[in-house]
Amino acid sequence: MTTLGKGRCWARTHPLAVDATLATVVLVCMVVGSFAEPYGEHGPTWGTRTPALPSLLLMALGALALCFRRRAPWTVLGATCAASLTELLTGEPRAPVVMCAVIALFTVAATTDRSTTWRIGLVTMTGLTGVAMLSGSLPWYAQENLGIFAWTGMAAAAGDAVRSRRAFVDAIRERAERAERTREEEARRRVAEERLRIARDLHDVVAHHIALVNVQAGVAAHVMDKRPDQAKEALSHVRDASRSALNELRATVGLLRQTGDPEAPTEPAPGLNRLEELVDTFRHAGLPVEVALGQVGLDLPAAVDLAAFRIIQEALTNVRKHAGPGAQAEVSVVRVGPNVEVTVIDDGGQGGQAGAEPNTDGGGHGLLGMRERVTALGGSCTAGPRYGGGFRVHAILPVITAKGGTA
Repeated sequence: MTTLGKGRCWARTHPLAVDATLATVVLVCMVVGSFAEPYGEHGPTWGTRTPALPSLLLMALGALALCFRRRAPWTVLGATCAASLTELLTGEPRAPVVMCAVIALFTVAATTDRSTTWRIGLVTMTGLTGVAMLSGSLPWYAQENLGIFAWTGMAAAAGDAVRSRRAFVDAIRERAERAERTREEEARRRVAEERLRIARDLHDVVAHHIALVNVQAGVAAHVMDKRPDQAKEALSHVRDASRSALNELRATVGLLRQTGDPEAPTEPAPGLNRLEELVDTFRHAGLPVEVALGQVGLDLPAAVDLAAFRIIQEALTNVRKHAGPGAQAEVSVVRVGPNVEVTVIDDGGQGGQAGAEPNTDGGGHGLLGMRERVTALGGSCTAGPRYGGGFRVHAILPVITAKGGTA
């Protein structure tokens, strides 16, 4: 910290000492000025007059009052004005006691609003100047009387300017602090959203592929002895599902890497272009799936494309996990106006309830994740049992916003 900075810091922490120093300087100036004769033959002369004892007392009282100008500015202004008026009415020759009132008026103007500053400034300026012109042996137009008018007016103007500058600086500081808080809150919000999105992706990947691995591993174990060819095929599906899970996990975790990390994932996020591949994995796991893919277009926004894929993936995973034996599922993706509607239904099999995600699984995050995905895109998602058995998941994903842009 520089010497100037240290001095300002000390002045802010010791206001009484600063005011006492200012009062001492003002007292010295008043006493020195009281020995000068401003109307000598050859201009102002020094040592030709001596201040009276009452004038010295008034100067001392005015300077003492200035020591408390920040604590009680209005009281100090009243006390210094009273001392100045007393000197103007009784002093002969006059001592410059009015200098205390000028400093006090500046302090009041720097600590109050503009309208109050000009009202009190006008009253002080008029009162002191009027008394000075109407009393004493000097003519009313004397330079000493006009000087009182000028100095009190400049004190009020200078104090108002200081107050305005302080208010401007405080407004800038407050705006900067508010902007900093807003940036921090926005950063925290984005981090929370990104964590939630990554959590949803991880859940979708793990729940889908691990469920398929579990089913295929069970099939392989069941037919290992009697039908080794079918067991070999099931284990092949286990290998493919695990490899796909590892690839998607690597891509998802890669989002957490810093810029410049080696071997960053370059594979694009899955979309409806991989729907047939997704459905085939469930067919190989023993779940018959029918697909009805309408003219949804190939230019879907990446977020909508990924959300549609993940919703179908999660819904079919729930069908495979929770539906009864022999369950069948149907997938429908159609374009309806500005939206893409994704529907996944199943018949429940033999008494099953697909998609319910019972509490015994400790889950329930799949349906929640689907709703969060759709809500983030401005759409809607409903899921629940069908009349007559089975389960239905229906999501509406907006492709075109109200302003005509893509989602």
